Amino acid sequence: MQKLSFKNRIASLYIVTTALLIAVVFVVIYISVRYNVFSHINDDITSESQKHLTEIAISNNDFRLIHEEEWMEREHNTVDVNPVFVQFIDENKQIVEKSPNLKKNLQFNTEIPLNQLFDYYLEGKSVRQIQLPIYQEKTIVGYLLVAMSLENSFMVLNDLVEVLLIAYPTILLILFLIARLIAGRSIQPISSIITTSNAITKDNLRSRILLPKTKDELYILSKTINNLLDRLETAIEREKQFTSDASHELRTPLTVIKGTLEVLIRKPRATQEYEDKINFCVSEVDRLNHLVDQLLLLARFENEKQTLKKEPVCLNSVLLDTLARQSGIIEAKEIKIKTELNDDFYCLSDHHFVTIIITNLISNALKYSRQNGLIEINLNHHHNQIVCTILDNGIGIPQADLEKVFQPFFRSKALNHPEIKGIGVGLSIVQRLCSLLQVGINIASTENSGTKVTLIFQSIPK
Repeated sequence: MQKLSFKNRIASLYIVTTALLIAVVFVVIYISVRYNVFSHINDDITSESQKHLTEIAISNNDFRLIHEEEWMEREHNTVDVNPVFVQFIDENKQIVEKSPNLKKNLQFNTEIPLNQLFDYYLEGKSVRQIQLPIYQEKTIVGYLLVAMSLENSFMVLNDLVEVLLIAYPTILLILFLIARLIAGRSIQPISSIITTSNAITKDNLRSRILLPKTKDELYILSKTINNLLDRLETAIEREKQFTSDASHELRTPLTVIKGTLEVLIRKPRATQEYEDKINFCVSEVDRLNHLVDQLLLLARFENEKQTLKKEPVCLNSVLLDTLARQSGIIEAKEIKIKTELNDDFYCLSDHHFVTIIITNLISNALKYSRQNGLIEINLNHHHNQIVCTILDNGIGIPQADLEKVFQPFFRSKALNHPEIKGIGVGLSIVQRLCSLLQVGINIASTENSGTKVTLIFQSIPK
């Protein structure tokens, strides 16, 4: 079975099931016909027996036919297709009278109870017989033997068996061919799936499976595979873009460091100039190190779901700790921090990843805020959720760039603000962590007015 094609396997399984069903139907047909045939014979024998019992007269411990001449002229003087044989015998088992069509006497079987049908062979032919006693009051004065040939019945049954035996394989063969044809047409979309799948390579992910017109299981399979290909294409394109952006971002500081050092060794220079160039290279190395750390974070988060360490996290503590670590920047830019934390807010999450999310968002708010700016941080309960908002009145983000802020290495109008340093992966990390922790995030911004980031955590029931 395993070596057969899928189409033939479907047809074969269908035929096996159908063969069992047809076999049961044929057996039922044969049993029903056989029962009806022999039931009619039994009824005919019984009817003939009762009729002949009414055609005799009994007296003085003897019996005779009432209308012997008429009886002899009736149907029993010829051998019919399904003849009835009648024979009268006395109490001593001697023949009194018999039908003209009976060439050889019927046998009285003493081992068979009276009034019971039984089968035996008469002149090499199968007959069914009944033996009825003839009573005068309570004394048996004779017997009536009525028999009917079974040859015609057996011939009908044998013909039926032959027809069924011939019809059985013929029907199965025809059904197999029809099932194979129907199965071939039914699984035609699978051939399309195979052809399309063979045409898809890492360099060609744009091919899609043609959806069947009938919305059945094959339609769902084809649509599911197309959706999978869409996700694969998107992931590979994102990976290519990420690789391109990462290589560019890594190449830039390395090129700057190399160029600075090459200029530095061309001729002797003053100690102060050496110190300045070396400090510049150190800052570029720090920037490169930070970039590598961020890239490693992005790569690690792809498979981080299995290593989540969920525990009660106090958001108040995370926010205050983050502000304490950023106090140097806050003081340098003289930014005013306004917090509204009217309760203790706990969520069930990973403390380390929540800290990264909050740190990145507050760091961005400080980075893009103007001197003497204002940052508002609020925590509120909303049903079974905790809503955290971080609002600044900094340079904001243009509406056209809001959809791109989560893309790695994207920085909105970076050339317009060269004094703001960054590599553009912070929000990408935040989005991936929010997806990992099932934290909702929304960013709303207006250029030159500020940015509002909203985080939605699942609260721990009190």
